[in-house]
Amino acid sequence: MKSSPEANVLIVEDDSNIAELIRLYLEKHGFSSVIATGGMEALKILSGKDSGIDLVILDLMLPLIDGWEVCRWIRQHSSLPVIILTAKGELQNKLRGFDLGADDYIVKPFDPLELVARVKAVLRRTGNKAERIELPGIVIDLSSYVVKVGDERVELTPRETQLLYLLASHPNRVFTRESLLQQLWGFNFEGNTRTVDVHINRIREKLERFSCAWRIKTVWGVGYKFVLEGKDAEVEHFY
Repeated sequence: MKSSPEANVLIVEDDSNIAELIRLYLEKHGFSSVIATGGMEALKILSGKDSGIDLVILDLMLPLIDGWEVCRWIRQHSSLPVIILTAKGELQNKLRGFDLGADDYIVKPFDPLELVARVKAVLRRTGNKAERIELPGIVIDLSSYVVKVGDERVELTPRETQLLYLLASHPNRVFTRESLLQQLWGFNFEGNTRTVDVHINRIREKLERFSCAWRIKTVWGVGYKFVLEGKDAEVEHFY
């Protein structure tokens, strides 16, 4: 991932005035940008060899191929950061966007300076992240959003994969629900900590049939931690 002053942003927006406004503010703050006016054009750019794109700003209401499908395609092929920028402000749409793996969700009308700040924040959050971790019995690969237990692939949503990855990256560290919500859904997410509980339960349901050397443990009244077999007696670290 390039450092933010050199980052190349793909703006996927069919309203030319909005697209040019975003481009103007991004370039004023040191970013380069490319504009795609629809989902098909965006996928053509992203599927090209060495596209050079570091982050995507994605509208949802696009001609032919909508933003939902573009986001789904991105998460099937890469860990490229995605910020959804849309007029769809309902909570169920935000939840769907985050479940598809969006890194942030901004509702129109928007402040261009806030958008630039969000771009910088997402790049900082994702720029130095390892792409793959291997622990006894499990592999979590964020570059391809693939989770394998033993030799079997487990179908997790992008957000479930990100949540499992975050916990597994810090074995035995206790994450509060608030911390998980802020790190994965953002500080301005309007949902509550129940969202974290729902995603943890989904992960457990999908993994319960495996006999694993690890588990996600509930720390009652606090949050969750990823525990490796034989390590539960260690001192807990809260985060």
